[in-house]
Amino acid sequence: MEKVVVAYSGGLDTSYCVKYLQNELNLEVHSVLVNTGGFSTEELKVVEAKAYEMGVKSHTNCNILETYYQKAIRFMVYGNVLKNNTYPLSVSAERVFQAIEVVEYAKKIDAKYIAHGSTGAGNDQVRFDMIFQTLAPTIEIITPIRDLKLSRQEEIEYLKKHGVDYPWSKAKYSINKGIWGTSVGGVETLTSNQGLPESAYPSQLEKTEPTNIKLHFKKGELVGLNDEFDTSVNTILKLEAIASKYAIGRDIHVGDTIVGIKGRVGFEAAAAVVTIKAHHLLEKHVLSKWQQNLKEQFASWYGMLFHDGQYFEPVMRNIEAFLEDSQKTVTGEVFLTLKPYHFSLNGIESDHDLMKSKFGEYGETNKAWSADDAKGFIKILGTPNKIFHSVNSEL
Repeated sequence: MEKVVVAYSGGLDTSYCVKYLQNELNLEVHSVLVNTGGFSTEELKVVEAKAYEMGVKSHTNCNILETYYQKAIRFMVYGNVLKNNTYPLSVSAERVFQAIEVVEYAKKIDAKYIAHGSTGAGNDQVRFDMIFQTLAPTIEIITPIRDLKLSRQEEIEYLKKHGVDYPWSKAKYSINKGIWGTSVGGVETLTSNQGLPESAYPSQLEKTEPTNIKLHFKKGELVGLNDEFDTSVNTILKLEAIASKYAIGRDIHVGDTIVGIKGRVGFEAAAAVVTIKAHHLLEKHVLSKWQQNLKEQFASWYGMLFHDGQYFEPVMRNIEAFLEDSQKTVTGEVFLTLKPYHFSLNGIESDHDLMKSKFGEYGETNKAWSADDAKGFIKILGTPNKIFHSVNSEL
């Protein structure tokens, strides 16, 4: 029998794929779950048990948190990446690295096919297929849900017919959780005018008294929380545990999908939003005006390309090199106050703080120029405006 590797989550769609590949295509099925922070140890055991009950030849759980951080999250922090100034690419970036891991596993076991449970109406089909085609052009992609245009009920009936009768009750909200945030989709996000109710978000408000925290950055990376230093991955997880209790980082992202239609998705991303905003404040103090200006442009392109599954476009490595180089002086502490549903950025301390210069204090004193110097500078600075308006006085 030919081998097929299924990108498996244990949900209805991927479960259908397993049975369909076995029964209709007579393939030897190997399932892979790629964990980017969305599964507990107990949940992973449950998914693995279910996969074997489905009849897979083998099941593998892959934890890629450190790889995902090193190759994606840190660059999104360097760039303060928020798509449409809102969304920290919580799921978008994860899918790329899940696809990479699945295709590498398929190569490892010499599989002829790769399968995933994406529909034909979303972004994930593009991300998975593009990564598979790029890294393994000779491995054939099978997508039963997309190709057969199945309804949820048709999938359930098929599974029952083949001895699988789990309680596939459809949750009111579709939840995708990872270290960099959780997406939340429901009937409200299919409209243009409705917000998600409080109950839709997995993290509920648990704390109401404000809490002051301190984040430590070293060359742009989050390395500590309240004077406790750890790996960046562990620090992000610790920050999420604290900030999510305040229901921080909720919003609804509206944007252009890869397939060309507009879409809305809710999300909660406490650690991601707090980290990005704190990092951005530190950069305002330690980077030059033009470093910040150019970074914003590069980071916007980086986020758009990442969202659209273009991770292997060579310009992504060029942008990453620029972003990393820009972080040489982004070291220091950021002070914040966490509050219900929001947070305040209070200030920073850094040896590279450009406000510490001896040239003067904004709006108070100047030590590097005289009043006559200032008058001459302003006169020359305004010359282009004078020229334009003297030539075009009729406008």
